[in-house]
Amino acid sequence: MTHLTTKLGGADSGTARSTEPTGPIPAIPARASRTAGPSVPRRPRLRTPLEPRRSIPLTLVTGVVLLYTLLPLVWLVINATKDQNSLFSSFGLWFGDDFDLWSNISRTLTYDDGVFLRWLLNTLLYVVVGAGGATFLAVLGGYALAKFQFPGRRAVFAVVLGAVAVPGTALAVPTFLMFSNMGLTNTPWAVIIPSLISPFGLYLMWVFATESVPTELIEAARIDGAGELRIFFRIALPLLVPGTVTVLLFSMVATWNSYFLPLIMIKDPDWYPLTLGLGAWNAQAQTAGGEAVFDLIITGSLLTIAPIVLVFLLLQRYWQSGLAAGSVKE
Repeated sequence: MTHLTTKLGGADSGTARSTEPTGPIPAIPARASRTAGPSVPRRPRLRTPLEPRRSIPLTLVTGVVLLYTLLPLVWLVINATKDQNSLFSSFGLWFGDDFDLWSNISRTLTYDDGVFLRWLLNTLLYVVVGAGGATFLAVLGGYALAKFQFPGRRAVFAVVLGAVAVPGTALAVPTFLMFSNMGLTNTPWAVIIPSLISPFGLYLMWVFATESVPTELIEAARIDGAGELRIFFRIALPLLVPGTVTVLLFSMVATWNSYFLPLIMIKDPDWYPLTLGLGAWNAQAQTAGGEAVFDLIITGSLLTIAPIVLVFLLLQRYWQSGLAAGSVKE
């Protein structure tokens, strides 16, 4: 490079200096080219709800809870397939020699002139009218409390919260005395009318309607000339479907499994729900010679819980769609 610079420089070769080094260039370490500074600690990887952090103790606890929940159901299904003799002679968590599920179901439905079917129809009546009416009233009341301003709204809120905290058994005796004075005991109305009141459902729909129904959408519909009923049924009600399904399921389960209220209100076996009917069979099984209905009690219990399980499986997609809609933030 020095000789090349001399030839190109001509007369100025004496004064011109090459700025390039004449020797070999030493290798520079890779770390030396970086700016020196304190080392930054590596941030931990964030976990999303779709990729939660694994926890062995939590998994074990969840497995124990799941086993504790499913074990009675498994026992019930297995023993519903046994006849009267195998029920007492075989292991409870394993099947008997013969599979008698269909014969047990047939015997349960035809025993005592088909009284089980009568109890099933009574329960459906209480659930459809009572739980369905409670859900409809809760949706109406929750929407009104969430989207309308009126005097005494805070007082209503306090009353609703207080009613949620009061257990239903504490109101059973006053309710019985009131219905007795009205002459409604031992009638279906003694079970249906108290089932129409659901403070928890009203509170749940109040909170859900506040967040899921935009006030701007209601005001726009009012500007377009829509009435309040049309706004509720055409605009608000489709947005309230997840909350409505939730209240409906809670009301259905509460009415379907209700035992204490029908016990003090109903004395006629023809108006018994399934819970009281199975209780009557259980009392019969405790007497001398009543052991022959043990298989009926087990099979009847299986037939009693089957509709509730089916309803949950059919309506769970509304819960999933509601959770997905609420998780999207614009």
